[in-house]
Amino acid sequence: MKVLILFLVVVAVEVSVTIVPFPEKEKDPKYWKNQAQDTLQHALKLQKLNTNIAKNIIIFLGDGMGIATVTASRILKGQLDGKPGEETQLEMDKFPHVALSKTYNTNAQVSDSAGTATAYLCGVKANEGTVGVSAAAVRAQCNTTKGNEVDSILKWAKEAGKSVGVVTTTRVNHATPSASYAHCVNRDWFSDNEMPKEAVDQGCKDIAWQLMHNIPDIEVILGGGRKYMYPKNTPDVEYPEEGKANGTRLDGLNLTHIWVRKKPANKLARYIWNRSQLLGLKPEEVDYVLGLFEPMDMVYELDRNNVTEPSLSEMVMVAMRILQKNPNGFFLLVEGGRIDHGHHEGKAKQALHEAVEMDKAIGMAGRMTAEKDTLTVVTADHSHVFTLGGYTYRGNPIFGLAPSVSDIDKKPFTAILYGNGPGFKLLNGARENISTVDYGHRNYLAQSAVPLRMETHGGEDVAIFAKGPLAHLLHGVHEQNYIPHVMAYAACIGQNKDHCKSGAIRGSLGPLTLTSALLSLLFLWPWD
Repeated sequence: MKVLILFLVVVAVEVSVTIVPFPEKEKDPKYWKNQAQDTLQHALKLQKLNTNIAKNIIIFLGDGMGIATVTASRILKGQLDGKPGEETQLEMDKFPHVALSKTYNTNAQVSDSAGTATAYLCGVKANEGTVGVSAAAVRAQCNTTKGNEVDSILKWAKEAGKSVGVVTTTRVNHATPSASYAHCVNRDWFSDNEMPKEAVDQGCKDIAWQLMHNIPDIEVILGGGRKYMYPKNTPDVEYPEEGKANGTRLDGLNLTHIWVRKKPANKLARYIWNRSQLLGLKPEEVDYVLGLFEPMDMVYELDRNNVTEPSLSEMVMVAMRILQKNPNGFFLLVEGGRIDHGHHEGKAKQALHEAVEMDKAIGMAGRMTAEKDTLTVVTADHSHVFTLGGYTYRGNPIFGLAPSVSDIDKKPFTAILYGNGPGFKLLNGARENISTVDYGHRNYLAQSAVPLRMETHGGEDVAIFAKGPLAHLLHGVHEQNYIPHVMAYAACIGQNKDHCKSGAIRGSLGPLTLTSALLSLLFLWPWD
């Protein structure tokens, strides 16, 4: 035993493990018993279910935010605050109701972000690579589109008189946001430049075009994707010297101009492209805003320029201030989309900081709304082959090394690893000795077991966190397409409305006041 302890100490010194000690209070059994009792009392209060009608619906989608990512992000959040991290609570951890979502596509065991977006926004499972169409539509086959379109909860909300918004850190015509407004058999048809001539000739429209025409009165659209809105070779406003940022459209349309022209004359619509313009908006005066802050996806949070590019939290804040003006309420889709990109690139540090930033946005939304009338759902479309292991000690730096070396090749390894991806590297036929590299760098490629240019998605279930009216309907294990049906039911939009009719009693008294319930009994009582 002494030899083992000495070995571990030596290894810890050699790989420079810095551990944040856990609090002294945790040594006292009373601490844990009191904590459990407090949690129990809180749980008992949840027996009184919130059966109000949801005036507002917010869905936060962490693209690629599997459960391992949630755990690692929680630890990172705590360590950024100088704590061990494991005991920290993410904002989503505080939500009272949690379920699991089965993420497979109709034709894929391990899903992509398009088919999954169709599920959790449109309420039907679909094929991978397609958005806003049923499984009868075939990827990249334009002639399978017509008749197979499916509408999203964003459209249901708009038809019910609510304001609606889309906020993302990816392109606004990327897979997740596009399923809320588009019907396209190929998620990669960002503009007509990416479409085959056959599809254009058959009448299919690119996703950027559909954003401007399918639901032209979306109040808030914030994210990246400028290049797909402008005629081909139009210099970008922010990067005029970079050819890859130029416009791509072959039809010669300037979709930002079309977007403004389609707005009612008595409404104020603003197109913006930088952080200063966003924060300079007066929400009480602006009715519509289209903000496109990058030619393609937005910059990673760790690399973000505070002068030109807003954070996800800032975009959510402005979006909600505009949407909240509607007395009928609102629907808001918020995507932390670059969590997924960080993982694909093997850059765990970028991915987890994206998740922490989304958590800040969740907290902000919670402070700006009331749980009594706002249903908030946090979930993911799929996971990644991302792992956190290695028998690390409590408080071990989340991007740090495991406390012991491999008992096979005698080299250190990080707690974070990938099942596949660009982090696979051999030197002289053997695994790289990472003690010689900066594994704490923001763009460090965590080691992977199988070499791939891009890491893949994972196929396991992901979590659904929910709070607000009828959040308890998200429970157990569900098919992913169940999610928008719950949100719509809670808000009395879409196909389930019978329970919302005047005089209906839901739960105990449901949305009715005691007075209205008594009046109902007065008229229904058999007085004769």
